Amino acid sequence: MNELLKREYFHNTLLDYLIAASIIVLGTLLLRLFKRTLLKRLKLLADKTTNTSDNFIVQSIERFGVPALNYFIIYAGLNYLALSVKTEQVLRIVTAVVITFFVLRLLSSTILLLLQNYIKRQEHGEEKIKQLAGVMLLINIVVWLLGIVFLIDNLGYNVTTIITGLGIGGIAVALAAQNILGDLFNYFVIFFDRPFEVGDFIIVDDKMGTIEYIGLKTTRVRSLSGEQIVIGNSNLTGARIHNYKRLFTRRVVFTLNVDYRTPVEKLKSIPGIIRATIEGESLTKFDRSHFAAYGDWSLRYETVYFVEDPDYNKFMDIQQNINLKLYEALLKNEIYFVTGFHMQLAPPPPKPEEKEEEQKQENGQKK
Repeated sequence: MNELLKREYFHNTLLDYLIAASIIVLGTLLLRLFKRTLLKRLKLLADKTTNTSDNFIVQSIERFGVPALNYFIIYAGLNYLALSVKTEQVLRIVTAVVITFFVLRLLSSTILLLLQNYIKRQEHGEEKIKQLAGVMLLINIVVWLLGIVFLIDNLGYNVTTIITGLGIGGIAVALAAQNILGDLFNYFVIFFDRPFEVGDFIIVDDKMGTIEYIGLKTTRVRSLSGEQIVIGNSNLTGARIHNYKRLFTRRVVFTLNVDYRTPVEKLKSIPGIIRATIEGESLTKFDRSHFAAYGDWSLRYETVYFVEDPDYNKFMDIQQNINLKLYEALLKNEIYFVTGFHMQLAPPPPKPEEKEEEQKQENGQKK
């Protein structure tokens, strides 16, 4: 038996191969036991807490730690054997690649967690997390490029030529794709400055609609008529944007054109009638109402009030109620509007002598 164990195959005895296999098998069994017991309990504890860091640590152990330990168990078993120079070189390269791969994935996941925690603390953080995919794509490209260069350098190759080539290539790409890079940098401006977010209703020049998606190069807006408008990020950041999602109150200004033949006492009562009508509506705040100017064909009253709700449908309902009640109240007080020279929406008030004659006729009929 001893002679059998001492037999050599490829510079290693049979006993060495058995020991190497035992290391791999025993290590694998211990790792599976760890996953089924300790790691499972850690996951249950992490699920009970609201701390995202706890969940991240457990997930990192499961996604990166366990696979890395699997490889190092195999590496420990193989390293016990006396390997040839070429085999050792291959094993060293594979180990460097595996270490780099897991480190870069862990670094990428850590950056993602930090960004998510930072964004969640901001206003509308949950909506902004949806826009994080574009930023993470660029971060991952940079991280993996640097990691690959670092790996090549550690393997003993000269990376100066590679870095020089990347630099020259980067300049060429930048010159050839200035517009694309401009939209890309303006994406970061939108992401960090937050002039608008997904779900906001905006007006840009003569275009209006709801933000559906913010991409690396373009932003998609769903217009009121239903079609999708695609706008370059550079065009958006260089334009004047009206963001109605951040509208908290609406300031309303309207003008009434009153007939010149209206008596002075009734003219004095108009601001009070307007005020009472506006204050009778909910979600409104009266500001002012004045006899503002003498027009060419009417007396102009200017009124300002606020609607304390950003919803446009509610605003229009309130405006409609105010218009109807105000029209009814003014007609009840025999105050009439005009829309142009010698044009009335309602008949003009009767002249004093005509009114006296009508009263005499009514008194005669009663007698």
